[in-house]
Amino acid sequence: MYNAPIKDLAFVLHRQMRVQRLAETPLYAEYSTDVAESVLAEAGRFASEILDPINTVGDREGAKWSPEGVTTASGFRDAYDRYVSDGWPLLGVGTEHGGQGVPLALATAVEEIWFGANMAFTLCPQLGRGAVEALSIAGSAELRERFLPRMVTGEWAGTMNLTEPQAGSDLAAIRTRAVPQGDHYRLFGQKIYITYGDQDLTENIIHLVLARIEGAPPGIKGISMFVVPKFLGSERNDLRCVSIEHKLGIHASPTCVMSYGDGPGAVGYLVGEANHGLEYMFIMMNSARLSVGVQGIGLSERAYQQSLEWARTRVQGRTLIPGADPAAPTTIINHPDVRRMLLLQRSSVEAMRALAIYAALQMDLARAKNDSRALARGELLIPIVKGWSTEQVNDLASLAVQVHGGMGFIEDTGVAQTLRDARITAIYEGTTGIQANDLLGRKLLRDKGAALRDMLDVFETLLAEAASTAGASAQDAVLVDAIRGAREALALVGTTGASLSALLTTAPAAAYAVSVPFLKLCGLVFSATLLVHGALVAVADASDRDFTDAKLQTMQFHMRHCLPLAQSLAAVVRDGGDTVVRCRAELI
Repeated sequence: MYNAPIKDLAFVLHRQMRVQRLAETPLYAEYSTDVAESVLAEAGRFASEILDPINTVGDREGAKWSPEGVTTASGFRDAYDRYVSDGWPLLGVGTEHGGQGVPLALATAVEEIWFGANMAFTLCPQLGRGAVEALSIAGSAELRERFLPRMVTGEWAGTMNLTEPQAGSDLAAIRTRAVPQGDHYRLFGQKIYITYGDQDLTENIIHLVLARIEGAPPGIKGISMFVVPKFLGSERNDLRCVSIEHKLGIHASPTCVMSYGDGPGAVGYLVGEANHGLEYMFIMMNSARLSVGVQGIGLSERAYQQSLEWARTRVQGRTLIPGADPAAPTTIINHPDVRRMLLLQRSSVEAMRALAIYAALQMDLARAKNDSRALARGELLIPIVKGWSTEQVNDLASLAVQVHGGMGFIEDTGVAQTLRDARITAIYEGTTGIQANDLLGRKLLRDKGAALRDMLDVFETLLAEAASTAGASAQDAVLVDAIRGAREALALVGTTGASLSALLTTAPAAAYAVSVPFLKLCGLVFSATLLVHGALVAVADASDRDFTDAKLQTMQFHMRHCLPLAQSLAAVVRDGGDTVVRCRAELI
């Protein structure tokens, strides 16, 4: 059974990140640790009692398509009704639109819990939240008044429609047409890979669709965004789901092929200005990219819990661990390599969790204080959180199968589903390569590395402040060694980032050839630094000795087993670009 990691989430939110500081701002004046921890407890209960029990059911049954529409797996509709009746859709929505207006940091923690319990279910409300955000920022007063109230409550769901069969990730190649007709448009075209493009959970679905108005400029400059409801009052709009994909994982989440305009054309309403659709869609995509990174963390936590339970109960062989009876049968947690795998899972999860919540907090600070530096840090971190966490979960879920041995390859243990569900996370909402290109081309290049340098300075300050509070001295060998290792790794990111910035102007192809290793370097170093920071914070307030010892143990393992990989990643970034660019493609 999945157990929400509430204790560690609360620690990261309030002891490590001190999110309660946001209560000093008018925007989050109602926030408190008591409220947040009550929300986490209720989210954990919803996860364990409602979402986790239908996770395996959803995998085995999957979503079903018929000409009448998509039917979700057993229990999903009841779970969604409970999700709405309990008020969960209101959590991350601004109070100006009737929501509860909690900080993104808390909403991120709740999403991690739910993605760990049932990723396929949680994809639906995640997309709805992104659609609400896009409409609330870019939609006209009329569109907001017409659509937001029922989207905010969860009565209506939301989707985003970008990809087309011939376009893939190249949005400049989309062909869906929008023909003006009075106060609206008629849309004609096909979209693919539309998550929850059709379902039986809500009475209406509000699609946000990218299309070209006739006569628009070519490429991405001619893309507009439209609100296209499934139903117009009681009448069905001219759109339908023509099929759903048969996928490796997340079987309960319908991935739809959507057809617009088989008849007179689907009625759509322009969002914002014509030809600005991509920038509006990026509001939703940025939200989605952070959420997908959190999917990686939630599934990594699930994989770790599955591994830990198996290792504590599976009796196999003898042990060489000091203090144990070498002649007695033992559970496999006492085998050194199994311990190594478990520590690798746990330390990676805690490191990624801290990084995701830190990124979300930067967006909260930017919004609450109009802090441009915090905004730049948050935007810098989003592709790192998305790319790093989703690459990691593929490794960690595979490791969970390894911990289970042969039984991991058998569906009955459930860990195979976790591995299958995880694989998509490094692909959708922009592959790891696209995230890495965004990190270089949009984030590193736009300010010549200023946000990265600021990020490194902030991490240095965090370490110094936490070390001072913890009383780290020459006697605290573990802490001193960890702080030194983190600082050296941060410096490595700084020098690597500076050389990559220069390479972007002289040999951009070579720079982009090593963009993914650079993203991984940033993810590894930043998350490891926050793991050290968390250990220092725990030491400073050692009221729970076991919790503090676990933080120290986990951090020390990560510094010895994971952070050394930073040197090899930096070497690849420094020297590896030319070998990609200069190779002969026909010999690959």
